[in-house]
Amino acid sequence: MKQEIRILGIDDAPFTFSDTSTMVVGVVMRGGEYLEAVLRSSVTIDGTDATEVVTTMVQTTRHREQLRAVMLDGICLGGFNVVDIQTVHEAVQIPVLTITRDKPDLTAIESALRKHFPDWEYRLALHQVGTLHEFQTAHNPLYAKFVGCSPDEAQEIISRATIRGVLPEPLRLAHLIASGIVRGESYGKA
Repeated sequence: MKQEIRILGIDDAPFTFSDTSTMVVGVVMRGGEYLEAVLRSSVTIDGTDATEVVTTMVQTTRHREQLRAVMLDGICLGGFNVVDIQTVHEAVQIPVLTITRDKPDLTAIESALRKHFPDWEYRLALHQVGTLHEFQTAHNPLYAKFVGCSPDEAQEIISRATIRGVLPEPLRLAHLIASGIVRGESYGKA
């Protein structure tokens, strides 16, 4: 794998539940060192369009042919708008990784889904796609699920994209840009 593989990192912007949609920012980076592009889209809060939005972002960027991986900050955008990572992978034919700092609590997730969504079983099933892997970093572990690559390849993609701290740079920048645009200044763990 090349040192400076192109990775698309995607995160959603801050929102309130009175909003109907939120912005989604994608950042194309060469490894973790060089920002090549910023993409923008939107998803419905607690909707079902996140898979289509992510797929479209990958398929329509002028960097499509150079992309070697897609990273999502968690498996949901805009609340519980769950991304079907298997469907995205099948459409774009590159690895798709979901990355979180905290180990997902599937019991709490199931409880929230049951309480708020008539299609909770479908949304929960999307959360359960793949095996959760813990990857050690110089600081704290990261948790990832992925399709289209092996655990060793996922570790290599994460390592190549992380320059300091825990979070891979494409996700860190997507978070900073999205929150900065919406709030006027970025905030939170990035």
